[in-house]
Amino acid sequence: MAAPMAPAEWRQSLRAEGVRFTELDGWTARGRDQATGKTFGPVNGVLNHHTAGRDSLDVIAYRGQSAAVPPPLAHALLRKDGVVVLVADGRANHAGLAARNSFDAIVNETRIPKPSKASGTVDGNDHLYGLEVENLGNGVDVYTRAQYDTWVRFNAALCRHHGWGAGSVAGHLETSVEGKPDPKGPVEGYGRRGRFTFTMGQLRADVAERLAHAPSWSPPTAEEAPTMTTPDYVNLGLAHGYQLAPGEWDDVEFTAEWTDEANDHAPNSPTFVEGPAGFTGSVSFRFEHLPAGEVVQVRMSEYDAAGALKANHPIHEVIGTEGGTYSVVPLTKRIGSGRSMRVRLLNQSQENVEVATAVLTAWVWEG
Repeated sequence: MAAPMAPAEWRQSLRAEGVRFTELDGWTARGRDQATGKTFGPVNGVLNHHTAGRDSLDVIAYRGQSAAVPPPLAHALLRKDGVVVLVADGRANHAGLAARNSFDAIVNETRIPKPSKASGTVDGNDHLYGLEVENLGNGVDVYTRAQYDTWVRFNAALCRHHGWGAGSVAGHLETSVEGKPDPKGPVEGYGRRGRFTFTMGQLRADVAERLAHAPSWSPPTAEEAPTMTTPDYVNLGLAHGYQLAPGEWDDVEFTAEWTDEANDHAPNSPTFVEGPAGFTGSVSFRFEHLPAGEVVQVRMSEYDAAGALKANHPIHEVIGTEGGTYSVVPLTKRIGSGRSMRVRLLNQSQENVEVATAVLTAWVWEG
């Protein structure tokens, strides 16, 4: 929950994020606050739409949808050329009624459930910024590469200003109790990615990646992609065994160097590789005092540059046997820029288990 951005804050945040924008005459005084007697804000997120039409600025800023839905219909319009037009600074008619369960998920930055009218409704126009993206919405019209790049930057700019994560980014289809389908459609490409189908999950992932970098960051393009080189050999181990208490995920802290060159890897670090990179190999474990039939779970987890957990990979289960327990867990993954990977263990027995050895060997390709 935060106060809406002032015009100067819009300009500063968008410029810092590399958003190309223009200002429609009168945008700083345009809004539905006075006409409705409702003040825009506090704000809780960004709601994304497609226009379902061409050359939509006149409708969004001046004509509106109908007498019942007068303008402005958004705070900003994103054109096909990747330029944002700032339309309004006040309350805009873009969101309508948002399902309470969806709105609460945006506020809490948790997974957005299917909107349920039975959960109650919130006037989304009071609390959500609205971005209209120029597209016919017919599943054929393509969002241009420049358009999608700005789309990511615009959402990141607003989130960064307010201190929000990518969970504050939503689509109209995720909040509407009227069954709105937007936004949807194919995207020409983004960064090193070729043509793909738009999803809100992908947009949030791309916004999250931007937020993990400085505002001046740009995603590497296909032309900038490094050629595949000889991979680095990773050989990590434990200096000594340690006790794994029941019931909590715990990082494996490897202590050996991660290549044959000295000082290539910090000692006692849970991180064994940093992205962008791909890797393949395995971790060999020996556990002592794991009761027969009891389980230690092994999983790889991704963290961002700030040390926040961002993704968990599938769990492997090691089942205790008499006389010591041995297991080899395969490693084959790819992680994106700004991410690091750790190996974590969860002792599901009721006894302390000794991690006697853990040896990680892998080949790692950067980029």
